[in-house]
Amino acid sequence: MSQDLDPYIFTSDSLPSDPRFLPPLANGLLGWRVYNDIMHMGGVYNGEGGHCHRADVPCPLAVTVETEDTAQHSYTLDTHTGIFTHTLTSASASVSQSLYSHRFYPNIMVMEVLVVRQGTSAEPVTVHLDSAFTPQSKDIVFECGPDYKGGRHIQGQTTTAEFPGGSCPTVHLIWTPVPPALTLLPEQAKARWGFILVVANSSCAAEDCYDEALSLMATGDLRPSHEKAWKELWLQSQVEVKGSETLCRALIGCLFYLLSAFPSIHDTSGSFGGVSPGGLSNGGDGQDYWGHVFWDQDIWMYPGIALFYPRLARAVLEYRVGTVEGAKENAQNQGYKGLKFPWESAVSGREVCPEDIYGQQEIHINGDVTLAFQHYLYLTEDLSMFTEGKGSKLVFGVADYWVSRVTWQPEDQTYHLLGVMPPDEYYSNVNNSVYTNAATKLSLQFAVELAELLQHPVPKEWREVAERIKIPFDQESRYHPEFDGYTKGQPVKQADTVMLGYPLGLPMSAEVRRNDLEAYESVTDPKGPAMTWGMFAVGWLELGEAEKSQRLLEKSFENIQGPFQVWSESSDGSGAVNFLTGMGGFLQAVLFGYTGFRVQKECLAFSPLLPDDISELCVRGVNYLGRQMDWLLRKEEVCIIVREQARCAPNTKPHKLEVVLKASGAQIPLTPGQPVTFPREPGCVRKAESTSSCWPL
Repeated sequence: MSQDLDPYIFTSDSLPSDPRFLPPLANGLLGWRVYNDIMHMGGVYNGEGGHCHRADVPCPLAVTVETEDTAQHSYTLDTHTGIFTHTLTSASASVSQSLYSHRFYPNIMVMEVLVVRQGTSAEPVTVHLDSAFTPQSKDIVFECGPDYKGGRHIQGQTTTAEFPGGSCPTVHLIWTPVPPALTLLPEQAKARWGFILVVANSSCAAEDCYDEALSLMATGDLRPSHEKAWKELWLQSQVEVKGSETLCRALIGCLFYLLSAFPSIHDTSGSFGGVSPGGLSNGGDGQDYWGHVFWDQDIWMYPGIALFYPRLARAVLEYRVGTVEGAKENAQNQGYKGLKFPWESAVSGREVCPEDIYGQQEIHINGDVTLAFQHYLYLTEDLSMFTEGKGSKLVFGVADYWVSRVTWQPEDQTYHLLGVMPPDEYYSNVNNSVYTNAATKLSLQFAVELAELLQHPVPKEWREVAERIKIPFDQESRYHPEFDGYTKGQPVKQADTVMLGYPLGLPMSAEVRRNDLEAYESVTDPKGPAMTWGMFAVGWLELGEAEKSQRLLEKSFENIQGPFQVWSESSDGSGAVNFLTGMGGFLQAVLFGYTGFRVQKECLAFSPLLPDDISELCVRGVNYLGRQMDWLLRKEEVCIIVREQARCAPNTKPHKLEVVLKASGAQIPLTPGQPVTFPREPGCVRKAESTSSCWPL
C-alpha cells in the first residue's frame, strides 16, 4: 500500500501552526511532544495537594534538523511503528530525523539521523542540529552526575511531595550528547547516527537501561525491537471501516494515541501511573488538568482498551488498587466509611483537585471505578485480580462508602444522595443525580455478586440500598431528569443522563431511552467536551437510527486538529490537547455502537448496525474469556473467526464459545480457525453449553 493511501501514516509538508498539536510520542512511562524541550515521566509529580502536577523533565532530544542547501520538508507519523520522521530532501542529500519512545524498553527514547547522498557530488554534506535543551526544570533541582560511557548524566529530585510526609521522586537522565552539526564525509554514500536518552528513578536503573540501549544499538536491534513491539500491539487490536477514509483515520489515530498512554503488554513492574486526559506528554503546572487521573480513565478510555488487552485493563485496575489507602483517607476526611476515590488522582490516591467542591461532590467517580472492575471480571473471569490483586477490597470499600453516604427519606421510602455534583458540572450541590445514583446501584449490586462469588459475607445494607436508592424519573414526560429539581430545557455541559443506557446499562424501555436522548441532545453545549457526542451516537444506534447517530458522531471530527490526528477538548481547539478522553468516547461509539457490543455477566451481547456510508467494519482481536475473535460486519451479515492462538489475561482459562442468535435461537459453535457467517441480527457470544449445534447446515 502506498504511503498516500495507508490510513496508518499521517503525513504533512508543514508542521501545525499551533505547537500544541504536534504529535505526542509516549510509551506508558515516558511522554513527549516532538520538538518540545519538556517531557514527563509517569508517576513523577511535583507540588502538594491541589498544586500537584506532572513534573517538567528537560528533554535532550528537543532538536531540529536543517541542511545548508534549500530542502523540501516532509513530516510523517507512522502509527504502524510509533515513529515520527522529518525528511529534508535537497539536491545534495536526503536527511531523515526519526524520533520514538521505545515501545518495549519504556525508559528509552531515541533520535536517529540518516543522511543519504544524492547525485554524483563528492563534497561533504553538513547537517545542523539546533537543540532547545537546557538541563533545568522548575520542578526538579538537577545537578550534574558523572558521565557514563560517553553519556551525559543529570540527577535531581522534585521539590515538593504530594502530601506532607510523602516522598519526592528522584529522576536520572543519561543521554548521548548532541553535537551542533553532523557531516557526511566525501567518501561516504550514507551515514547514520543514533542518540539515546534514558530516564529512570535511580542511578543504577538509568545505567542499566543505558547499557541495554547501547547493546541494542551495537547489534542493530534498537529500532527493530521497538517496531516489533508496536507490530505485536497492532496484531491484537484493529478497528477499520470501509466507506469513510476520514472515519478510518480518526479511529486509527484514537487507538494509536490511547495505546501510547499504556505500558507494554509485557510490563510486569506494577508501576503504571494511570492515564490522564492529555496523556503523558501533557499535564505540567496549569495545563491539561495537571496530568491528574480522573473518571476519564475508567469510563472513557478503559472500555476500548479492555475489549482487546486484558493485561492493559488489569494495569488500570492495579493503579486504582494502589491508591486505596488514599481513598480511605478521603472517605474519613468527609466523615464516611469505606473508600472515596479522588476526583483528581496522582500517586497516593489522596484528593489533588485544586478546587474542593469537585472532590467533595463529584462522587460518581466511585461507581466509575468499580464499573471497570466489573467489566474486567465479565470479560476475563480472572478472579486473581480480586483475591491476590485485592480488587475485592476496593469493590467492598466502595460499597461501604455508598451505604454510609446515603440518607433514608421516609417520605418516598428511598435512599437519597444529597449534595452532589453530577457529570454535568454546570450544576453542584444537587440531590439525587440520576447518573450518580444509578452508578451507586450498579456498584452495590456488583459488590453483592462478587462477595457471593468469593463466599464473603454480604452486609444486608448493600442489598437494601441497591434495591431502594432513588432513580429520578418523570412519569408524566417519561424521561429521567438529571437530578431532583431539574427542569427540561435547562442547559447541559456534557453527556450525563444519556449514559444511563450505555455504559451503565440501566434497564429502560425504548420509549424512555428515546425521550432521554431527545430531551438532552438539544440542550447540550455544542462547545462542550469532545466525548459527549459519542454517547449520543451509541444511544441512537441502540434505537436503530444509524443516520442520526452518524451525524452526531461526525461532530467529533471538529475536535481533530491538524495532520497528525491530535484531539483538542473543545471543537475550537481550546482545552486539553491530545485529549484521550474524547478519543476514548469516539472509539466506544464505533466499538460499542456499530457492533452493539455490551459486556454482560454471562455473555458478550451484540446488535450490529452500520450507517449508510459505511459498508464494512472490521474489528480484530476482541478478547473474551481467554479467546481472541476477529469480527467482520457488513450490511446484511456478520462473520466471526476465533483465533487458534490467543493472548489472554494471565489467570484466564480459554473457554469454548458459541454464538446464540436472539430471533431464531440458533446456537453456532465457534471453533478456533473456522470462520462462521450468519445474517445480521442481535445475539450474543457465550460459553458453549454443549458440542451439539442447532445451526442449519
